[in-house]
Amino acid sequence: MKPLPRPRLPRLPRRRQDRTPYRPGDAMRQWRAFQEQQRDALKASNRFESDDAKTPTPQADSPTGATPAPIAEQKATDDVRDAGPRPDEPTAEGVETAYGFVGKPINRASPIYIGFMGAIGVALAYGLVHLITRLSTTLTVLLVAFFLTLALNPIVESLTRRGLRRSWAVGVVCLGLVAVFALLALLVVPPLVDETTQLGNNAPKIVDDFLAQQWVKDLDQDYDVSAKIQEQVQKRVTDGAFVSQVFGGVLGAGKVVASGLFQAFTILILTLYFLASFPRVKQGAYAMVPASRRPRFISLSEEIMRRTGSYAIGQVLVATFNAGCSWIMMTILGIPYAAVLAVVVGFLGLIPMVGATLGAVLVAIVAFFVEPQKAIIVAIYYLIYQQLENYVIVPRIMQRTVSVPGAVTVVAALAGGTLLGVLGALLAIPVAAGLLLLYEEVLVPRQAHH
Repeated sequence: MKPLPRPRLPRLPRRRQDRTPYRPGDAMRQWRAFQEQQRDALKASNRFESDDAKTPTPQADSPTGATPAPIAEQKATDDVRDAGPRPDEPTAEGVETAYGFVGKPINRASPIYIGFMGAIGVALAYGLVHLITRLSTTLTVLLVAFFLTLALNPIVESLTRRGLRRSWAVGVVCLGLVAVFALLALLVVPPLVDETTQLGNNAPKIVDDFLAQQWVKDLDQDYDVSAKIQEQVQKRVTDGAFVSQVFGGVLGAGKVVASGLFQAFTILILTLYFLASFPRVKQGAYAMVPASRRPRFISLSEEIMRRTGSYAIGQVLVATFNAGCSWIMMTILGIPYAAVLAVVVGFLGLIPMVGATLGAVLVAIVAFFVEPQKAIIVAIYYLIYQQLENYVIVPRIMQRTVSVPGAVTVVAALAGGTLLGVLGALLAIPVAAGLLLLYEEVLVPRQAHH
């Protein structure tokens, strides 16, 4: 019997500067080559064994004309094979193995089999939908974090192009975000605290002035309103169910606020992680695309992400400009809560189409309670500002971002607002811009070649 050939293990390429660097998939290709060498060696060994078995070898103690042992064993094996079916060979009734008889294989065309597999598919689909529903909050947090990453990534890349390391660039952006939110808190929180304190101190005087009005006195004299109000208040205070409901509502509101703060902190942390590892995340996603289609996929993905990030930055700039101009206008007119209203107008300005209009209506309502003439001035100001923003500010800021037709913008904003509320309205236009890019660059050229 010849010795088995020793398989040669493939050599791994050395990591030198003058050789081709390691590419993803080299280890798998080397493992497949090693397996092929093993199979070739096994085939060669089996061929050598069969040649040795077929070659008659003379035996000293056997009589002349006697059949050699290997040939006798081969004839015996052939007799057994001719006698009946081999083990593990399928027959009309099933498969006969060394350990017994196995019945026929499952008929995949059977209605029972089709129904059973369909029921399993429906159960898996229901479980998947239920799982996604349970994870809706987590998926929303991830979506917001990814959108903020796309919005802040152009700033980080601009800092890295100026020679700053990516980790330091992410740290600078993080400090900038913290500074912006701290400034907003300084603008909003102190006025709210002061006004709430004044309202608590002046509440008895406000109630006395309200009850001292003549029409209130006439109403109380005719219908005995004060006695009924006192009776209802006394009844509610002594009612344990009402008190527990009030405290439960307060606790529920506190829980909602705490949950919102925790989600905001989680979004901030995820955004920082995404920003720090964004190039590696993109490379990992691109590696899953076939090599033949990878360059076009990368170019389209980069353009979609660029448009999305530029749109987010542009929308923030437009809303900030609106808030600053509104604060100047309210300060000149003497409208109270100017800083708080300016911040609210800025946040509402992030909502496409209707955000700026909602902010204008809110400021006009506050001005109307101060003085009706000021409300008219506010309405005229926002009417002029809307024209300036639509035809001067937005085209200059958004000239390199998204170009979406008006009808598509309206439909996308309505659909996004219906699905995810304010968040859906914010993300609707970038998503519509990405789909429009795919339509123009993929679908239309493919249909033109057919």
